[in-house]
Amino acid sequence: MQCYSFIKTMMIIFNFLIFLCGVALLAVGIWVSVDGSSFLKIFGPLSSHAMQFVNVGYFLIAAGAVLFALGFLGCYGAHTENKCALMMFFFILLIIFIAEIAAAVVALVYTTMAEHFLTLVVVPTIKKDYGSQKDFTQVWNTTMEGLKCCGFNNYTDFEDSPYLKENHVFPPYCCFDKTNNTITEPCTKEKAEDKDVQGCFHQLLSDIRTNAVTVGGVAAGIGGLELAAMIVSIYLYCNLK
Repeated sequence: MQCYSFIKTMMIIFNFLIFLCGVALLAVGIWVSVDGSSFLKIFGPLSSHAMQFVNVGYFLIAAGAVLFALGFLGCYGAHTENKCALMMFFFILLIIFIAEIAAAVVALVYTTMAEHFLTLVVVPTIKKDYGSQKDFTQVWNTTMEGLKCCGFNNYTDFEDSPYLKENHVFPPYCCFDKTNNTITEPCTKEKAEDKDVQGCFHQLLSDIRTNAVTVGGVAAGIGGLELAAMIVSIYLYCNLK
């Protein structure tokens, strides 16, 4: 009985923290969606290098909603000893766990396919919005500066973009000299060809491979927490009268 009470209390505390995280992510996601420029002004230098691949605001709202629902179901189910809530909590976690494993397999096995798909989506957006959409341009500038990369594939992604049409040069990050860590300006097509700066997708993959142990450790930790939460929810479910 003491063991059951302890596990129940830990379940409530753990899911209350998840609930708070969900609320925080929802708030930030709504903030980014409504006023992205102010968010980038404050957190621009700390932004994720992968921000250009997703609509960050909607992603945070979706993640926050899932955590909010999980935290509520887990906390409510454990506190009121509601079997339905505990079972829903278990099945949502199970679906997330399976989806994460499937995503990891796809990412490892079909990297080339993912690159081709993202190229079809991202490159046309760069050609259309870079230089005309302020938030989009700022996110890409932050990413290119942080990763020391150029475009999604290379400098050719910016051909026909509003930035090139207006300034008649490529973004300065496309003329980054790795030997002395300087940027050659103005970044003309000839200089961009000569510097041949790597695209951000390949640079991101390179960084992930370099930090594979850290990435794998974080993924394993998250997976372990999810498994533990599922086991605890089933334990509570089976011990309820």
